Amino acid sequence: MTGNRSARSRGATILEFSLAGIGLIFVFLSFFEVSRGMWIYQTLSYAVREGARYASVHGKDCAPPYAPSPGCQVTVSQIAAVIKAAGPGIDPNTTTVTLTPASGSATSDTLANLIANYTTTDWPPSSAYSTGQTVQVSAAYPFRTFLAMFWMGSRPVADSQVFTLGASSTETIQF
Repeated sequence: MTGNRSARSRGATILEFSLAGIGLIFVFLSFFEVSRGMWIYQTLSYAVREGARYASVHGKDCAPPYAPSPGCQVTVSQIAAVIKAAGPGIDPNTTTVTLTPASGSATSDTLANLIANYTTTDWPPSSAYSTGQTVQVSAAYPFRTFLAMFWMGSRPVADSQVFTLGASSTETIQF
């Protein structure tokens, strides 16, 4: 009789562990996935802020120690390279960066394309790089997570696994 009771108890223990264990595993995976999303958002925010700061100190009246000669305007490619260097782990092929001057049109493309294709395009444009004008750098990163497939919603499963994380920074041109 005693041996039969321990066999039943062992079966109940396995059942209880599987019911509680599945929930605990989901909680642990959710914790790490949310942490990863927060890390990517913080990295993206920092990278965008560094890009805006870099652009703000390279205006019309820029002089040493920031550049060897006055008027050290930079290119879109150089600003994008600063953003990429400040954002490790950010995929340059899927991250969309938008550079918006105080006046004129915005420049928007993926980070990889901005680095490769805008090597001769000065930014901010000469009409908007005077001291006191603002520059805005913003970025959008598609964050993919497996957790979304567990959430109820109206979107299809393939589309629901992507969330767009955005960051923006506005700086005033210093000199």
